Amino acid sequence: MSDQTNFEPGFTDDGFLGHRLSVLQPPKGYRAGIDAVMLAASVQPKPDEHVLDLGAGVGVASLCLAARCEGARVSGLEIQAGLVVTANENARRNKLSDRVTFVEGSVAEKAAALETKKVAFGSFDHVMTNPPFYDREKVWNSPDAGKATAHAFDELNLAVWLRVTCAMARPKGTVTIIHRSDALPEMLQAVQGKLGGLTAFPLWPTEGQHASRVLLQGIKGSRAPFTMAQGLVLHEADGSFKPHAMAILREGVALSLASA
Repeated sequence: MSDQTNFEPGFTDDGFLGHRLSVLQPPKGYRAGIDAVMLAASVQPKPDEHVLDLGAGVGVASLCLAARCEGARVSGLEIQAGLVVTANENARRNKLSDRVTFVEGSVAEKAAALETKKVAFGSFDHVMTNPPFYDREKVWNSPDAGKATAHAFDELNLAVWLRVTCAMARPKGTVTIIHRSDALPEMLQAVQGKLGGLTAFPLWPTEGQHASRVLLQGIKGSRAPFTMAQGLVLHEADGSFKPHAMAILREGVALSLASA
């Protein structure tokens, strides 16, 4: 499956889902890992449903989702042109380019279009996203421009990012977000009135540690109540993955936020 003929030396060829997927990633900048796999595992499209991945990077979440859910179609939006090229190559080399496509574009552009009402939104059955973690003015920026773009908002903030995320989903479509757990209050405020049936699902590094990540999933237009799920502990005390986490990360098992 490996084929790096069109990419510069130094790109890593990383295995995901127990090496079911072979993914090229640039040696510097943001590199996908557990967050992308957990995000993809928590989205449950039916065959022929269309999923949008906002901030797709090199395509790991999109490809993990497509590999697990046969028939589902995935479109990825990514602002960095080089990552779009890499993501489309990753789809091709994993024989998923018939169902997975990446395009260059920014959430900021979508936000501007939403304000002017020049673009119709609400066409995707599911929208998933791993937004940047920080506001650029509040954090030290990485000297690597690509990593800085992935980790920190530039022209917008989390509230605007999530407003666009919700707008892209059709009525009764699902929206799934993975983000820092301490940002949960801000996330809930941003989606208030847009999503219902919300489930917050913490990811705990080990027993007794604070959750570092949280998955938040809701249904557009629903009025169902909020649920705080038990969540998932990722690691044993010795640092190895717990069986359920291993099944998701290595075997591509789905993660149901409502029942786990």
